[in-house]
Amino acid sequence: MKTHTVKKTKAFTLVEIMIVVVIIGLLAAMAIPAFKKVTQATQDKTVLNNLRQIQSAADRYFLEKGESTVDLTQLVTDGYLKVTPQPVADEVYPPTILAAATTPLESMVNGRLIQFKN
Repeated sequence: MKTHTVKKTKAFTLVEIMIVVVIIGLLAAMAIPAFKKVTQATQDKTVLNNLRQIQSAADRYFLEKGESTVDLTQLVTDGYLKVTPQPVADEVYPPTILAAATTPLESMVNGRLIQFKN
């Protein structure tokens, strides 16, 4: 009498693979908005920090020079600001800073207004 042995191959079924794909999709759907929120918060904090540094440099300039306005490039040229802030989210920094300004320094970041109030 001859017996045949059947080898069983271990593999995933189509249903198991589909379940894994659905789970990965759900995880991605939850992670992407959270990542965008973290990216936005980081950009806002970076821009706010840049505005703070610009205002601090301008204040030192005003105290030492006795002037009431200064250009951003002049702050860098005179060494009050190490480098011109580089945009992180296509924001634009004010080219001229006024002493004792009634309005805070501000910049637009992807449609959001970021202000630094001294």
